[in-house]
Amino acid sequence: MKPTGTILFTTIGRLNYGFDIFSVQLPHDSSTDSSFSEHRLTDGVSVNFNGQFLDEGKTIVYISERTGSARIFLNRPGNANPEQLHSPPESLFHDRPIVKNERLYFVSAHQRPEKPFRSWSALYSTKLDQKTVVRLTPHGSVDYSPSVSESGKLIAVASNGSKPWGGEFHDLQTDIVVFRESDPAKRVLVCQHGGWPTFSGESTVYFHRQAEDGWWSIFRADLPENFDAPLLAVAVPVRVTPPGLHCFTPAALHNSRKIVVATRRKGKDYRQIEIFDVESEKFYPVTESLNSNFHHYNPFVSPEGKFLGYHRFRGEGVSGESTIPHLEPVISPVQGIRMLRVNGAFPAFSPSGDLIALNGDFTGEDAGLKIVRSDGSKRWKLFENRTTFHNSWSPADNNVIFTSIGPIFETVRASVQIARVTFDPTDLSDDRDKIPVGIKILTREDTGNNAFPSSSPDGKSVVFRSGRSGHKNLFIIDAVNGEFEGGIHQLTEGPWIDTMPNWSPDGKLIAFSSNRHNPDNAESFGIYLIAPDGSGVRRVRVAGIEEERERLNHVCFSADGEWLLFAANLGGVTAEPVSLPNQFQPYGELHVVKLDGSELQRLTWNGYENGTPAWHPTVHSHDDVGISRLLLKSQNGEEKLKGQFDEPLWIQCDF
Repeated sequence: MKPTGTILFTTIGRLNYGFDIFSVQLPHDSSTDSSFSEHRLTDGVSVNFNGQFLDEGKTIVYISERTGSARIFLNRPGNANPEQLHSPPESLFHDRPIVKNERLYFVSAHQRPEKPFRSWSALYSTKLDQKTVVRLTPHGSVDYSPSVSESGKLIAVASNGSKPWGGEFHDLQTDIVVFRESDPAKRVLVCQHGGWPTFSGESTVYFHRQAEDGWWSIFRADLPENFDAPLLAVAVPVRVTPPGLHCFTPAALHNSRKIVVATRRKGKDYRQIEIFDVESEKFYPVTESLNSNFHHYNPFVSPEGKFLGYHRFRGEGVSGESTIPHLEPVISPVQGIRMLRVNGAFPAFSPSGDLIALNGDFTGEDAGLKIVRSDGSKRWKLFENRTTFHNSWSPADNNVIFTSIGPIFETVRASVQIARVTFDPTDLSDDRDKIPVGIKILTREDTGNNAFPSSSPDGKSVVFRSGRSGHKNLFIIDAVNGEFEGGIHQLTEGPWIDTMPNWSPDGKLIAFSSNRHNPDNAESFGIYLIAPDGSGVRRVRVAGIEEERERLNHVCFSADGEWLLFAANLGGVTAEPVSLPNQFQPYGELHVVKLDGSELQRLTWNGYENGTPAWHPTVHSHDDVGISRLLLKSQNGEEKLKGQFDEPLWIQCDF
């Protein structure tokens, strides 16, 4: 049987982005104080980002997720509908498109590498009037962030080459590689350690990297006339931006000593766009006077340097999508599986699949437990202002949800309790936004960190992770009386971490994540199976992987019990994380696999962290576009899209 059903999952921050692409006209002389007038170039549908100009008439090519995956679109001024450009139909991820000499270049991640723990990202090209796609990245290598020289004859990429991914993502440690468009197999390592290259003319490449003093800075590498003669590094990079601020994602002006960069400065909370004059070593702000309280990302300039573009949150009170959907359809690569991104975390289906329980933020008023109709038409709050995470809807009861109440990501001694939440289903009416609930704590307060509950199919027992022994192991309690009257049974025991259990639909197995194969490594988790009586514990060797680097979490069963769904780091990193808002684990992608570890299939491709999935056998027939337009309702009306997301938390400015 092939996997089927509906999968819900969370993507960190993504539904809050509201990105559109904007442009400003550059002055002839940036050394004078200039006031800029900003123009929006995209239509406010979904998220639109990573653009490039084709000309001086504001024609742009860019990435949009309006069709349920990251696709390439072309916008011409005055056109009401953007044109989707041809790319491999099986590709669900595209990035950094460039059009030069009627040829489209782009990054895609549709070809599986030979080994796990490798990114799928590679550079491809196609003529605009043809459908033949050519891979420019050698098989076995990984390329990000392309740039094409002024003539179109040279291409630069940030490349991992054939190096294995070591798990890093703050700084990918890519190299700058240049090759001729006519001979992509003959690649020249220009310099080691660099990302996001940009050509200035034909012989200069600027790029970013984190310097030894901790500041992200822009560096320059000058190419010799016969740059492709040696096959060794040929350039000694020169740092061009000073320490004391972060500079990322450069865009060079051709035949000029000016570059445009995104910056983060001390005392400033937002990423802004600035022009940097390499000769005078002066910065000229562009966006701070326009939108001081928005982040601005990934600048690009027109071929003749007349216009500057970037993307940012589109703002409130403008045309386009201005509210957050309950559910956002995402294209699935597997026929028979429907995928929906939820506005929340840790979704759990009701037994019928008509309702979804989920958590909001983990702090503040939005913390708590909510219920959403599975058609996206209504949301209710069960309780708020209490940190709550990881839900399990009792398969035997349409009004019982188990959840964890207390701080998330804490030590074994932190006070986190398993709660049984009950409500009256008749209260779920359209005229109510909040419904009364009963909350019964099932674990003792003095037992430390109890979390990640999963109900048995008959609704009589709950398995969960507890730190009461000094280690995080699995326990089973009575689903009604908890450990107070129903008793408690320790399922696993050992000096390691067993966590995130999930009970199989037939009740015969419990799947969980554990580092018991390497207890000293709290970053490496495999999938294990165990019977409810504690017997038969075994590891699921996913795709026969032998390296102890797998990080497999949030596992759950398919309805027939033959498949496991989980989040994993098996596909490496898909895009440069420094170019995106914060993602805690940007390598987190969803996969399914058989219980014996065979038939591994990847489900998601993007530069985000995807996780906390839930799986129901029903495939609802709601129209995708219709669901994507349904709006969240709160007690005070519609929940507005406010562009509230974080910069990468690992980028510090206080040193």
